Order: sequence, then C-alpha cells, then structure tokens
Amino acid sequence: MTRSIDLLDPSTEVVIETVPLISVEETDAAVNRAVSAQRDWAELAPADRARLLRRFAAAVDGDLENLARLEVRNAGHTIGNARWEAGNVRDVLNYFSAAPERLSGRQIPVAGGVDLTFKEPIGVVGVIVPWNFPMPIAGWGFAPALAAGNAVLLKPAELTPLTALRLAELALEAGLPEYVFQVLPGAGPVVGTRFVSHPQVRKVVFTGSTRVGKEILRGCAEQIKRVTLELGGKNANIVFADADLERAAASAPGAVFDNSGQDCCARSRILVQRSVYDRFMALLEPAVAAVRVGDPSDPSTDMGPLISAAHRDKVNSYLSGNGAVAFRGSVPDGPGYWVAPTVLAPGQLDSPAWREEIFGPVVGVVPFEDEAEAVALANDTEYGLSGSIWTENVGRALRVSRAVQAGNLSVNSHSSVRYSTPFGGFKQSGLGRELGPDAVDSFTETKNVFISTGE
Repeated sequence: MTRSIDLLDPSTEVVIETVPLISVEETDAAVNRAVSAQRDWAELAPADRARLLRRFAAAVDGDLENLARLEVRNAGHTIGNARWEAGNVRDVLNYFSAAPERLSGRQIPVAGGVDLTFKEPIGVVGVIVPWNFPMPIAGWGFAPALAAGNAVLLKPAELTPLTALRLAELALEAGLPEYVFQVLPGAGPVVGTRFVSHPQVRKVVFTGSTRVGKEILRGCAEQIKRVTLELGGKNANIVFADADLERAAASAPGAVFDNSGQDCCARSRILVQRSVYDRFMALLEPAVAAVRVGDPSDPSTDMGPLISAAHRDKVNSYLSGNGAVAFRGSVPDGPGYWVAPTVLAPGQLDSPAWREEIFGPVVGVVPFEDEAEAVALANDTEYGLSGSIWTENVGRALRVSRAVQAGNLSVNSHSSVRYSTPFGGFKQSGLGRELGPDAVDSFTETKNVFISTGE
C-alpha cells in the first residue's frame, strides 16, 4: 500500500495537502523509464536540447508567482524570498541552456594520429533535495544535469514536495520528453537509498546533513558511483576594527536569520575584534530587535517560522537553560513553529551551541585579538562552506580570504551563491562544486579517442 504524508503550513500548523509517497518498486520503475528516455534525450541535437531548456525557463517564469505562493504555504518562506527562489530556478535554467552547444572536447597533439576527447552524459542522475531551499537547490542539480544530456530523478524532501511536483508539470508543458525529468516524492530511506543502490543511477547529487552525506558516500563507494555533496556549515562572520561597523552590524541579522537560520551558509558565528566588540554589540541589538517575524505571506515580514515542530524543538534545545543569551527578538503568539532571533554572548568555545550546526535563528558572538586569532577561530570547525570578512584593508581582506578554509567567502557583504560562479565546501561541508561554468562537467564523462593516421 502506498503511504502518504500530510503537509502542514508551518505558520498555521494546518494541513494544506496530502501527497502519496513513492515505494521502492515505483522507484525502480521510474529508473527504468529514465534509462530509456535518457538515450533519446542525449541523441537530440544540442541546439534542440538548449531550446527546450529555454522553454522550461520561460514556463517557470510564467508560473513564478504560483511557485512562490506554494513555497510560502509548504515551507514557510517569506514571500520575498520565495519569489527570488522561483526566479533563481528560471535563471539557472537559462544559464545552463547555453551548455549543450558548448560541451566541447579537445584535439590533443599526439604522434601517429589524431586524438580527440568527448564529453559524454553520465546517464541517469538522482538528485536529493532538502527542505530548506526546495526550489533553487533542485534547479542547481537538474539544470546542469539535463543540459549535459542526462535524465534526472528528483527526490524532494518529504516535508516540501509541492514546488518540485509543479516544476515537473512545467517541464512537460515546456515540451521536455516524458520521463527525462521525474519527481519522486518519498522517504529518504526508501527513494534516496534506492538511488544509491540502483546500478542504473550513475550519479547522486545530495544536499543535506553531513551525517546523511557520509552514509550516501559510503553507499556510492560500493559501485564507484559519482557523487556531489553539499553538506553542513558553521560559518564565520569576521569583523575587524577597521570595518564599517554600522554596516557590518546592520547586515549581520540577515546573514544568519534569513530563512529562519535554516541555511547551511548562515553566518552563525560572529567574530569581532576585541577593541570594537562592545560597540558592535550595541549596534547589533537594535538591528536584531528590528527583524520582523510573522506571517510569511506578508511582504513586510523578514523572517517566517521554522519548518516543523520537531525542528523547532531541536533548535530550542540549544537555548534551554542557556545563561549566555545576550538578547532576543520577538515572535508572534499562537500557532506556528516560531523561534525568536537569538544572540548568544561569549561562552565556552567547546559548547554545542558554538560548535554544532543549529540550523535555526541563533548566532554566537565572540571577541578576538588579532588577525591570526580570527583565522584560527574561523577554521576551528569541521565545516568549511562559507563566511564573511569585514575590513577596509584590501591586503587583510586578501590574506584572510586565502587563510580561511571555506569554499565561498564574501568581503564586506554576505553573498555566497551566484548561479554563474562555483558553489561548494571544504572539509566536511561537501564534495564537488555546483553552479558556474564548470558545473556541467561534473555531469559528464570524458571519453578519449585516438585515430591512427599511419599505415
């Protein structure tokens, strides 16, 4: 019997829809359909694949407001964020629609003949998407994979499948061949695990926790299966004494409380040079108090609810009895999975709140003495995904950027993701890179062909 899941609006706790969950047998059937569809998709002329991807982007653009409203109801995202996220899917599809006609190989000089390389599609790709950014992260996986000539099976998170299901409908409306892009809502231990174990799924793309990422990596190793992993983060926001403190403090809440802190790029550790620490905290408190938490469908809202009651309880467990709370914002009364924006003052650097990825609206602030200590504190984590550096000294900005062990850094800003630049982490934050000009290469195999010209 097919199981189903009731989806709740995180801001009201009201059931909004019931979605059937895919079984192992249904997953296998989808893989078989994808294997056949992929062969025809790969044989299409590059210009035709490109044209269909542009039509897919146009279909997303035409449905942008509907997609955004779905995400508000299903994931509790603010309407402003959700509109950006739907637009990001459109933009990523447009960006990678140029790739089919640019998947060029090389001619390599050799003796006795001509040597050519070709970029061949991998085959069927399984993309496993988390609940924190259901739309954009899906697009980062399926757009380059499709552009390279692969078929895609996308497993959305159990809690947030609605926009993925709608994207599958839009792909068909745009003219993509049936079964080239399939969305399979289901449990991770069922559908996701089958992606890992099925021999016809040639690559797995996973975004989620480091713990699950390790399990996927171990499983893929059994078949030497290709894998891209984008995992956790405990990112540093480093503020030097020569920085524009007013700007650094005003932007810090958005860097960690955006999407209610449910972001692996959240700058959840703020490191402030000791000589300006008190001044920074004085500026930070009113900035946190100004964060508007409430109805995510209201355009004036800055922060919505957390995804579920279970996750709210997990986040609150880091705050229970914590005497190091410096100050908090406010949240609405009544139903909804709310946690107030919270700032923790200096405490033990080995405490769970400082070292673990809370994945909620909680940030710790600690002082440092000099550049060397700032770098040491920033790197004192198993993660290495993103971070920010605030300074007016260009030399220091470059030195610290090179010294911090993270894949995506911003100077005097908090931007981590652009679809035209690579995204990924160091250490236990993941393997591989998504987005940017090289992303399509990770969905291809390089084939070398030597043609003898001698007798």
